[in-house]
Amino acid sequence: MIDVQHWLSALPPGVVYLLVAGVIGVESMGVPLPGEIVLVSSALLAATGVVEPEWVASAAAFGAIVGDSVGYAVGRRGGRPLLARLGRRFPKHLGPAQLARAEQSFARHGVWAVFFGRFVALLRILAGPLAGALHVPYRRFLLANAAGGLVWAFGTTYLLYSVGRAAEHWLKDISWAGLVLAVLAGLGSTWWLRRRAHRIESDDSAAGLADSAVGLEAASGGRSAAAAPGVAVAEVASGVDPVRAGNEH
Repeated sequence: MIDVQHWLSALPPGVVYLLVAGVIGVESMGVPLPGEIVLVSSALLAATGVVEPEWVASAAAFGAIVGDSVGYAVGRRGGRPLLARLGRRFPKHLGPAQLARAEQSFARHGVWAVFFGRFVALLRILAGPLAGALHVPYRRFLLANAAGGLVWAFGTTYLLYSVGRAAEHWLKDISWAGLVLAVLAGLGSTWWLRRRAHRIESDDSAAGLADSAVGLEAASGGRSAAAAPGVAVAEVASGVDPVRAGNEH
């Protein structure tokens, strides 16, 4: 990430904003790109005064909202075959297991998966195309998409910008209090959002395991029921009267 920040510092501010919007936008369409790394590097760069934090945050939010909307349109048009092709192209990020987890999140949480998915790498990539493929109403999707994109973009940018500025003041022996407050406030909000997002993901995994257990129990029950007639047939074939045997017992 330090190399990315150093590389960005050599670019004009306008190019940095376009790059932030472009990388995050393409990532939100369903292509695995390091959008969060670019945003974090740009936010730390803003703390040094090279770029403006409001423009970094605005570019990130714009890329997230537009990219997710384009991904939604593509997913709605291409459907499940499109997701299957993406899974074959990017098996590590969008394989069957990742797709199944994302679908469970949408099935259990609806558009809230879009909002909190902005803070989870997997759902950040799949939210738009998957919502389109599952025919989630676009107005509901857009509301959750815009809210999640704005909170993620501005929250991440200003958290890192504030921490960077406070650290700079601390190094100049100006204020410990500003550094502590900025770090605690930023880490607290980020911790809560990430915990909520990962809790959603954990609930989905637990639900998937429960469904698998029910299926196995049903299958084993069916085998037991099917085995009972087989025992009776074996007894008849060996010359044993089942009714008489029962009376003897």
